[in-house]
Amino acid sequence: MTIESHKETLGFQTEVNQLLKLMINSLYSNKEIFLRELISNASDACDKLRFEALSDDALYEGDSDFRIRVDFDKEKRTITITDNGIGMTREEVMDHIGTIAKSGTKQFMSALTGDQAKDSQLIGQFGVGFYSSFIVADKVTLTTRKAGLGHEHGARWESEAEGTYSLETVEKTSRGTEIVLHLKEGEDELLDGYQLRSIITRYSDHINLPIEMKSTEEGKEDEYEAVNRASALWVRPKQEITEEDYNEFYKHVAHDFEDPLTYIHNRVEGTQSYTSLLYIPKRAPFDLYERERSHGIKLYVKRVFIMDDADQLMPTYLRFVRGVIDSDDLPLNISREILQKNQQIDKLRSASVSRILGKLEKMAKNEQETYAEFWKTFGKVMKEGIVEDTANRERIAKLLRFSSTHNDNDAEDVSLDAYIERMKEGQKDIYYITAESYAAAIGSPHLEVFRKKGIEVLLMHERVDDWMISYLSEYEGKSLKSIAKGALDLGDLEDKEEKEAQKEAEEALKPLVERMQKAIGDQVKEVRVSHRLTDSPSCLVVEEHDMGASLQKLMKEAGHNMPKVTPIMEINPDHALVEFIKAENDEERFKEWSLLLFDQALLTEGGQLNDPVAFVRRMNGLLLDDKKVA
Repeated sequence: MTIESHKETLGFQTEVNQLLKLMINSLYSNKEIFLRELISNASDACDKLRFEALSDDALYEGDSDFRIRVDFDKEKRTITITDNGIGMTREEVMDHIGTIAKSGTKQFMSALTGDQAKDSQLIGQFGVGFYSSFIVADKVTLTTRKAGLGHEHGARWESEAEGTYSLETVEKTSRGTEIVLHLKEGEDELLDGYQLRSIITRYSDHINLPIEMKSTEEGKEDEYEAVNRASALWVRPKQEITEEDYNEFYKHVAHDFEDPLTYIHNRVEGTQSYTSLLYIPKRAPFDLYERERSHGIKLYVKRVFIMDDADQLMPTYLRFVRGVIDSDDLPLNISREILQKNQQIDKLRSASVSRILGKLEKMAKNEQETYAEFWKTFGKVMKEGIVEDTANRERIAKLLRFSSTHNDNDAEDVSLDAYIERMKEGQKDIYYITAESYAAAIGSPHLEVFRKKGIEVLLMHERVDDWMISYLSEYEGKSLKSIAKGALDLGDLEDKEEKEAQKEAEEALKPLVERMQKAIGDQVKEVRVSHRLTDSPSCLVVEEHDMGASLQKLMKEAGHNMPKVTPIMEINPDHALVEFIKAENDEERFKEWSLLLFDQALLTEGGQLNDPVAFVRRMNGLLLDDKKVA
């Protein structure tokens, strides 16, 4: 049946243009990866068709033997990769190749540094495998047809990576995808059967499908033969799998360009039989912080691919984990709906989580530098586990790392166990402070008495910390206490003389506290004498069970209607400014000074002034009053 071509020329998305230029320039030294990436994509296409055909056998179109073929033509200077997988419609080609339909693209592009070595690593995070074709080709032609008898026509995409591509409807009798690379000048070494076989063996031997090339045997030159093992790597005996094999398989399942940080390979037999091969990447994917992003575990049943991105197999806080789980017990026709209510899946998930946490525990104990690298990359999402995974909360808490007043930098390298080991004699609680940044945390006036007494405080300055710590009230029998909440009681860490002095100060400043309370009005719950300030004149605190200022701000930014939390203002009885205000007899000026003290404390907390204009007017008025400026 003849068809109307309907050919159109379209422009690449701006981000695609930038990525193409970056890839061509920065990945050339490792140019052989183009073949690995295209074969991985072909393998994925076959896996997807196998899964879809479980519920619709007609998609096979009478051909259920999957294969990938690699051909080359020295005269035409082309390499062709063909698969009989699920294929694409014209619309899907436009969506998946003409554009990058990922919400984090702009964030990814903004992360580029201009340093080719660093940026090539970022490309691996993004996973733009198809575009690696242009490392070796100056023109790429892709012809594809979606599987299924209802898809009569194919689509052809072609580009020379110069900012545009053409797309047309074409006739194609067979399903699947064919990619023809028109090689650049100087790439002749790739037009060699032994060289291509060598690349396939090195990078794609683990692919669980035959990768075929024309036979090199005399008299059989027109026959195809598999050049890879075509067996699932994860079911091979461990002693037969090399470190390079593990690394290359990771690059296939993760579409990464770098080796993983570590991996876990397990075979379980008994009431439940399955194999798992799980990887922890070195670097975070660009969309790690999008909690709705896809997960990285592929599910197989008896070596048959069922589905990828199976979020039931790994909790959200471990969404960076990549790999495969192959069950001997699940039915081949299992669906996503069944996965959600399946006890076997729950056990698989629980065991996999336990293995990942166990691997991290060993790493934290025996490979501290490697663990520090892991924590720097994935620590923020691991903190989500405190909220999400109540069954493993203690184990996750042991893996947490924080900045601390024990160090003079913002490195997150202090564990809760290390904090407990350094606790002062008589100290019962683990003290912490949350803030919007490290600078705000380390500069907080709430730390003053703790510095004076040499008591360590954990500095929690990431957005997730306020949410996380609200679910972690205790660790190893020690309460975690915010130094910015409630009345400060250091218990045995204060001597009798200090407690007596505090009581005397509270009694002596009762009139001042009452005056200030009246002057500031309902902006504060109360004014009281502080036991935590040594250098600053004032600070704001909230009640023990109230939401902290930084969490309130985050919740408001997220669009939540928050109940108003009225803070308590504490004043430093020994500060010169407090003494100065105490002596002020003019009630109007006393009110102005009291409000200024409140505004300063609010700003120090990272809060926002209700009336910035009034604050500036008030401050300028007081500064210009030469009667009160010595």
